[in-house]
Amino acid sequence: MNTSRKGFRHLFGVILSLLLFFTLSATPALAATSQIIYQGSTSNKVVALTFDDGSDGYYIQSILNTLSANNVKATFFLTGQGAENHPQAIKNIVAAGHDIGNHSYNHPDFTTVSTTEMTNQLNRTETIITNLTGKSTKPFFRAPFGSYNSTVLQTVGDAGYTYTFQWTIDSLDWTGNSANDIYNRVINNVVPGAIVLLHAGYGANGTTAALPNIINQLRAMGYSFVTLSQLMNTTSTPGTGTSYTVQAGDTLYAIALRYGVTVQAIVNANGITNANLIRVGQVLTIPGTTTPTTPTTPTTPTTGTTYTVKAGDTLYAIALRYGVTVQQIVAANNIANANLISIGQVLTIPGTGTPTTPTTPTTGTSYTVKAGDTLYAIALRYGVTITQLVNANGIANPNLIRVGQVLVIP
Repeated sequence: MNTSRKGFRHLFGVILSLLLFFTLSATPALAATSQIIYQGSTSNKVVALTFDDGSDGYYIQSILNTLSANNVKATFFLTGQGAENHPQAIKNIVAAGHDIGNHSYNHPDFTTVSTTEMTNQLNRTETIITNLTGKSTKPFFRAPFGSYNSTVLQTVGDAGYTYTFQWTIDSLDWTGNSANDIYNRVINNVVPGAIVLLHAGYGANGTTAALPNIINQLRAMGYSFVTLSQLMNTTSTPGTGTSYTVQAGDTLYAIALRYGVTVQAIVNANGITNANLIRVGQVLTIPGTTTPTTPTTPTTPTTGTTYTVKAGDTLYAIALRYGVTVQQIVAANNIANANLISIGQVLTIPGTGTPTTPTTPTTGTSYTVKAGDTLYAIALRYGVTITQLVNANGIANPNLIRVGQVLVIP
């Protein structure tokens, strides 16, 4: 009897062990949750233009034409339904060398659907886009309506989308606002590493008119344009002797800015004879240390000082160096287009004034939201964090603030 019982217990233990083994083996390991990104982690003056596509893609080709004419690369978040409705436009996006990401199949609020439906939306779109273009939408995702929670981020991460991109600046172009309003929202709120939200659908009828002016003004302010892939690569600073492979849309000035070195240093390190001629795929040696060098502040020039334009210069950078405004240099030199200066051009630098420093607001004050505001811009203005503003005002969604809303500044 005892032998029989021992045998039974042994058999039971073996069966239980096997059940546990197969149960655990059949349970898939969860991937890391998708990382939410509002802005690139960089102090360099780079900005990422992003365009969300819907079902119609009405303005895609016009946007592509403007980007191509200005040698700008951007990132497009695509829906599967849109790709089915306008496949050639999607092919054109990829053929032009722009980044792409997944924006669901038909734009449901992911916080209101099941994890199964979320996964189906992502996989369906990925299959359509990959079959159409040969390029994957992974690892970039943008949630429809910018709506997400912990379940969404985990499900998206499990599906292979490492990054969920929100935005630093909402142009609100989907509301049909004017080109001037779109322009002001972008220019007045731009910061290093900014991600700009724009749309390619029929409702965003002011975007195509605003886009050329946005590009020109940002360049005049010293900004260069990056894709989200490039923006995420700017988070780490390379060390001495790091190499960099030139990508479409790159300039030596933008590369030098990203790595905290000078154009001349890259030119010397690579034996470049013409700083304006670099090619896609060219491997550059990046000299210098991980700590960007601080340029020597020039002595305040007297009225009538001259400066000879060098490769990589912009009027904004020159004005910043001499403590004057772009407009002052434009007026002093009768420049018709502030974006067009040539290497070797001799500029007259007018007398300088002392730039005004904005007064740091006291804590505990209140602020009334104005058109074009974002929580990020308000936080930056008052020297606090977005989280502090959210907590102080009980804000459920940091992307949703309204004009006239009174915020407590902690």
